[in-house]
Amino acid sequence: MSATLQFDPNSVGLKTNNIFGLPFKQEDASLILLPIPWEVTVSYGQGTARGPEKIFDASMQVDLYDPDVVDGWKKGYFMLPIDKNIRKKSDYLRQCSELVISYLVEGGDVLENEQLAEKQKEINLGCIMLANWVHEMTAGLLREGKKVGLIGGDHSTPLGYIKALSEIHDGFGILQIDAHADLRKAYEGFTYSHASIMYNVMNEVPQVKKLVQLGIRDYCDEELFMIRDNPDRIFTFFDKDIKEQQYEGANWKKICEQVINELPQKVYISFDIDGLDPKLCPNTGTPVPGGFEMEQIFYLFKMLRASGRQLIGFDLNEVSCGEKSNDSIDSIVGARVLYKLCNLMVG
Repeated sequence: MSATLQFDPNSVGLKTNNIFGLPFKQEDASLILLPIPWEVTVSYGQGTARGPEKIFDASMQVDLYDPDVVDGWKKGYFMLPIDKNIRKKSDYLRQCSELVISYLVEGGDVLENEQLAEKQKEINLGCIMLANWVHEMTAGLLREGKKVGLIGGDHSTPLGYIKALSEIHDGFGILQIDAHADLRKAYEGFTYSHASIMYNVMNEVPQVKKLVQLGIRDYCDEELFMIRDNPDRIFTFFDKDIKEQQYEGANWKKICEQVINELPQKVYISFDIDGLDPKLCPNTGTPVPGGFEMEQIFYLFKMLRASGRQLIGFDLNEVSCGEKSNDSIDSIVGARVLYKLCNLMVG
């Protein structure tokens, strides 16, 4: 590509270029990254709506050599501008959801409060708007022949993208790396809650033939029942079970083989950063003790690629830097996870 002719991958990352300091324009890039500054329904910590811009800034510190996918960046990665209208809508609806959540925590019934019931309805309509916008944006990019990655935002953000993929792929699986099962139905009264993303995918996207969850360690009875009632469609590798296998002598390669064997040929990766050990993402919305080292997941990705599986898309979400963003490792880890996902997508 002409964009690489004058580019020195060993030089300092230039913010006047694009993500990772790369010199590509949208028309030249094979992989387009769509940032989603949205965190309307987060139920604990905030800041994920600023995740895409923090990841962009930190990406300038990522060295481009990847021994698993050498020169993958030459295929071209380009991050679209952050939509300020979406971020503004998120900020407004987040204020509304805080009122609803606060009322629920105090034991209130939203249906008995006319004002809050209207706000809850407004939030749900806003989330539908977001899903439709993501669908429209990603479907358009896919029609252009682009590969697409999504950067959240909270974990509710990829629903529209998964639906867009379902229109061109008759059957595929999702590899969900997460601390949470995200199988709650309309959590806190929000139909498209961040805690309901996989419930909604399972119910609204029949083309998803298999959901393979990895690292789950925070879940409720409702979610466990859904997992047990759908053994052919949902397979969950609970963090506790993984750790116990390792305590009893199983190595990580064997566990990775088990995970990959559950996946169909076409795979979508949904990566919630809280799937990692919280020391790597201390400011994420809902951190949970346990989880993985980043290198463990990168090894899984290496084995996934070696298996011949086709990666058709991915999202990275819940990266938040909190109030002290300059002291945070979250965006640094997020940028490196994103770079590995990009290379895996084009490799």
